[in-house]
Amino acid sequence: QVQFVESGGGLVQPGESLRLSCVASGFTFSEHPMSWYRQAPGKEREMVAWITSQGISQFYIDRVKGRFTISRDNAKNTVYLQMNGLKPEDTATYYCRRRFGPDTERGQGTQVTVSS
Repeated sequence: QVQFVESGGGLVQPGESLRLSCVASGFTFSEHPMSWYRQAPGKEREMVAWITSQGISQFYIDRVKGRFTISRDNAKNTVYLQMNGLKPEDTATYYCRRRFGPDTERGQGTQVTVSS
């Protein structure tokens, strides 16, 4: 059974940082590219970053380039999202999943709220 457990969210002020973690299980983690998605209330879900299976390449949407960094530790079945320079528009629930997995695949998410 494929599972994802996200953590690390919280309430921060604009400009501050958070590091999200996602522990995956139920599949061979090191064989799969991984991604982080987010969804804000009333908005479509969007992928913000993804990383290749061995962590060699990373890809970001323009809105987070230069501020967010995705990484992974295959020994720990964990993918991370370091978020710096947070903005109010980054407020959302963040999820991880396999980059090419089914759309229904995700964990419970972790809430990120950026507000002064």
